[in-house]
Amino acid sequence: MSVILVIVADQLRADHLGFEGRVPVRTPNIDRLAAQGHVFSRAFAANPVCMPNRATIMTGRWPSAHGLRTNGIPLHPETATFPRVLRRQGWQTSAIGKLHLQPMGYPYEDYQLDQIRAAMPALWKRAVEGPFGESFESWEDFQRHADGDVTLPPDYYGFDDVSIVCGHGDRVSGNYLRWARDRGFDPLAQAGQANALETFGGWAGQVYVSAAPTELHPTTYVTDEAIRRLDGADPDIDLLLYVSYPDPHHPFAPPAEYYARHDPAAMPVPASFEQDHARSPAHLRRIAARRGEPDIDPMMLWAPTEEQFRHALAVELGSIEFIDDSVGRILDAVARNNLQDETVVLLTSDHGDVFGDHGLILKHFTHYRGAIRVPLIISGSVDGSGVHRELVSSADIAPTLLALAGTEELSASQGASLVPLMLNQQVPWRKSVLIEEDQPYGIDGLPGPVRIRTLITDEFRISRYAGTDEGELYNLAIDPDETVNLFDAQDPLRAQADDQLADALMLIDDASVVPFDAA
Repeated sequence: MSVILVIVADQLRADHLGFEGRVPVRTPNIDRLAAQGHVFSRAFAANPVCMPNRATIMTGRWPSAHGLRTNGIPLHPETATFPRVLRRQGWQTSAIGKLHLQPMGYPYEDYQLDQIRAAMPALWKRAVEGPFGESFESWEDFQRHADGDVTLPPDYYGFDDVSIVCGHGDRVSGNYLRWARDRGFDPLAQAGQANALETFGGWAGQVYVSAAPTELHPTTYVTDEAIRRLDGADPDIDLLLYVSYPDPHHPFAPPAEYYARHDPAAMPVPASFEQDHARSPAHLRRIAARRGEPDIDPMMLWAPTEEQFRHALAVELGSIEFIDDSVGRILDAVARNNLQDETVVLLTSDHGDVFGDHGLILKHFTHYRGAIRVPLIISGSVDGSGVHRELVSSADIAPTLLALAGTEELSASQGASLVPLMLNQQVPWRKSVLIEEDQPYGIDGLPGPVRIRTLITDEFRISRYAGTDEGELYNLAIDPDETVNLFDAQDPLRAQADDQLADALMLIDDASVVPFDAA
């Protein structure tokens, strides 16, 4: 029996893990995976937004190719995914937690749907009017699960066994809701900021002690369900186990034993926290000028005070340690079932979080390194270990897992298998990595719809904002912290960066439909 264990965290930046050494977080279980396996230290999300990049992880394609380019629309139900390939090969495919391949039905997503209809009519027609119909109800809708039990269809994007968590923090819905209620705790009535045991008032509703005890918290649910599937697995059938935690995404709401593990006063403040944004794009200058004022949209980038930042970081690190303890429990179950020699473990995140760099926090409308770089660890698959510095993408995950499973390749995958890199083979590899972001709405200083395209190389990071004169260009050789924007500085690097970005955009263009003849 072979096992592929994929662990996905939500909004976890790559250097908020112990082995990275940047923040005082204790993650011994993840650190052990990193020490025993392969760490890709320059792995980037194809899109630093939840739904688009989760779909990229599934498909091996950039969002502009797979079609889920922005939060609020569903991934086409017949999309080719790596779980679907494994399922066809006879694997059992199980998923637990926050999949977010369809909208969760939050108010901001409803607002986005209206914006998508107006700003991206072709995308709306393709995604919703087409395969789903205008009466479409998301299988991951928060309220739909709150109103009653929901059984997902068979072969849900390739998974034949799914337990959903809908939402963030501790007041979440999905299959978790029934599980918690069966154990005497109602998350909708007893959890959330209104029932918090303690609250940090500096960021309303986003930093608090969950009233959910540790054993009934959503993080524990995801872990317990993963262990149940490992313990009950058929030893004659290979298993894909996709474990997706809704944390450490805000609201930062761990149970009491994880909330106060770190003293806010002891939290390190990034060197760029007080950055002068005089040369930044207009929307970033305007956000930085409103320091201490969270955006009305709880998902939106904003500029915290030092106190707000320190409290958020201290509690986020507690949430990460909760996840690490949970990963340890899952690895113990792998060992208990004598599967350690047959198990591939891949750990990543859907995107990062600026989290204090440049005096900002969260994500959206920015491609600073903290938001786009993600952890990527692969352990137990290829002999040896080490840190790999090649430029890799979330689009490389699907082809890598299928290569490790020894199955057929994924149709129209744009990513590349990382196995040759792990084997230290001398193979041609990309010299740059592309990051996309599409938003149906704009913000102050950046009118919508917004389309951002970023290219990262060894030498530079360039970001272009379509339809505007705005841009960012950083010489990474002398400015690795991205503090001096050279976009309007007549720097000779600009022409080179523009040319390479244009080339990358052409290379990633969807080439899945080709003619039979040149007639």
